Amino acid sequence: MLLFFISSVFFSLMYYVQSLKTGLTPKKWALAGLLFGPTIYPLFRSRQRIKLLRARGLSNTLFWA
Repeated sequence: MLLFFISSVFFSLMYYVQSLKTGLTPKKWALAGLLFGPTIYPLFRSRQRIKLLRARGLSNTLFWA
């Protein structure tokens, strides 16, 4: 039980910082990270990708360096 609480707090902070970097709503993702821990990571990554696709469009190319 203690391990779940510690990991939830850690993931809450991680989701908060990552959502600040990518332009998502940080409070919402921090709360979701606190409640669900690492299980929402696939949803978080898909939201980041959707936000990126909306920002740059579907016809543009993005090169990660």
